Amino acid sequence: MYAPASPFNRPIPAGARALSGVYRQVGVETSVANASPHELVKLLFDGLFDALAQAKGAIQAKDYQTKARAMDRALRIIDEGLKASLDRQQGGELAANLHDLYGYVSLRLIQANLRDDLSALAECATLMTPIREAWNALPAEVRGTSQPKEMMA
Repeated sequence: MYAPASPFNRPIPAGARALSGVYRQVGVETSVANASPHELVKLLFDGLFDALAQAKGAIQAKDYQTKARAMDRALRIIDEGLKASLDRQQGGELAANLHDLYGYVSLRLIQANLRDDLSALAECATLMTPIREAWNALPAEVRGTSQPKEMMA
């Protein structure tokens, strides 16, 4: 009876949604501009898992437009970010194995997109979780972000 008058029950105006997107984009651009190479890869992993969660929610809600955007974002992060950043000359067997894993995950994402397959999405998350956790667990010396000695005192 009184719900429509509640300030908490109003839809967000289109202009406010657009501004929200602008603020989010500025935040991402600021993070990228100030990030080390290690942090850039961390941002890629964070973006991938965010896209996978969005795709899952969109499949469950039968929101195919959102699903398509989320799946496209996840695929681009894998192919144009993670896979493209591998140095297969210097990285040896590890880089080759990651390249193959990323290729497989891309294939499963395409299949998940075509079939609205939540189990394929879960498989992708399961496969990428140990890589993400290992990347996040790298010590500061390996990441190249160790503090100067005078700061460590």
